[in-house]
Amino acid sequence: MLNAATSSALTFSSTKNFYRPPSSLSIVLPSPKAILSSYARSSVLAVLEKAVTRGYLTVTDSEGTYYFGTRSKGCNDVYIKVVNEDFWTRILFSQDLGFSEAYMMGDVEVSSLKAVMDLWLDNESGMIGLSSAVSRITSAVSGFSNAFLGQTRSKARLNAIASYDQSNELFKAFLSREMMYSCALWSDTENGVRGDLTCGPTPGDLEAAQLRKIRHVLTAARVKRGDRILEFGSGWGGLAIEAARTFGCEVDTLTLSKEQKALAEERVREAGLQNSIRVHLLDYREIPSSFEKAFDAFVSIEMLEHVGSKYYHAYFKLVDFALKSENATAVVSASTFPESRYSGYQPEDFMRRYMWPNSCLPSATALITAANTGSEGRFTLEGVENHSAHYPRTLREWGRRLEANVRQDLIVKDYPSLRDKVEYEIFKRKWQYLFAYAGAGFAKGYITCHMLTFIRANDCPIACD
Repeated sequence: MLNAATSSALTFSSTKNFYRPPSSLSIVLPSPKAILSSYARSSVLAVLEKAVTRGYLTVTDSEGTYYFGTRSKGCNDVYIKVVNEDFWTRILFSQDLGFSEAYMMGDVEVSSLKAVMDLWLDNESGMIGLSSAVSRITSAVSGFSNAFLGQTRSKARLNAIASYDQSNELFKAFLSREMMYSCALWSDTENGVRGDLTCGPTPGDLEAAQLRKIRHVLTAARVKRGDRILEFGSGWGGLAIEAARTFGCEVDTLTLSKEQKALAEERVREAGLQNSIRVHLLDYREIPSSFEKAFDAFVSIEMLEHVGSKYYHAYFKLVDFALKSENATAVVSASTFPESRYSGYQPEDFMRRYMWPNSCLPSATALITAANTGSEGRFTLEGVENHSAHYPRTLREWGRRLEANVRQDLIVKDYPSLRDKVEYEIFKRKWQYLFAYAGAGFAKGYITCHMLTFIRANDCPIACD
């Protein structure tokens, strides 16, 4: 573009008949980042124009305000304000992952995270256009993405957020007393899965629902006094403590986290159950030979997400190895994909990038098949339960407790870098995003949560004659 100083008429020399350009003439070209941002905005807006058929979306940025969908009474009415133009490039290149990064970095403000997630999932089929738009230019700019995005500091911050070794103190702030980091089971006592929305949350509701879940699992595992239980995925010892204290069992439980092991053992000692529970810092693939056919029951609560599809067969082979040949039960639960969405390869998204790197959600069918092949037919499927409806309320309860209990001065003890207010806000928004993102996924059926129970091939289901 021409500099404003050159807006006057062009002049010619009075002595020689040729054009002499003004000395102040300059050409200002847009930066590569500005070009990419403009392309990203137009591409994303074009996709949204066609994609949003359910709900109503208003987007405001420095260029103007845009409206998508049709507003109707009771519809999902979503407002998004773009604070930083990097938002558009994030969405173009990384779609929902890009949106999560924009939210954590404060590049976008929303009227309601839940409403945004619902809108995205309700119009998911139309959002595929974003992938098509980005595929046309990805190969040309992938090698220069850092230069184009110009986000060295934000990338560093996001990488730091992803690599935090999460502390016990953080989880104490939003989990129940049992410290179960998994789906609770709600009953009429707490007014059901929507009781917090219809009647309001009540102190102790989460504790009651988590204790119900633990006892439900142990009852499904048919444990009785004197039985020996093997658990993959200790958490902070909540299930092991209840199994020993109430059911009179002996428990060997495995974890890969030194922090979890230390706190679990502390809680076991406080309960006076150190003679009944052993917490092992051990990979499940390294269980000792002494475990062979030594256990009456096996339990694992939401640990299978970290196993990976390649190892499902080996996982159940080891469960078969550890369980007695008769009168033995295995109960596993996991967040899962519906069969139509399941794949052994799962691309990076918010969960796999910032919460659980390299995690992989199984499907119920994949686990049932692996249990059959891994045990060489020595397991019989006894029960399948879908607990998906119970997860959104669990996540809402965690979100409320996070807001009420997590303080910057508490967190910096484990994360010194979070003394910086900007860093702390990014960290906190990550957790807010998790609870809304996962809650919408379960509520919309995008992800599910299954509990599977297996018994030995010739074991009787129940006393029936």
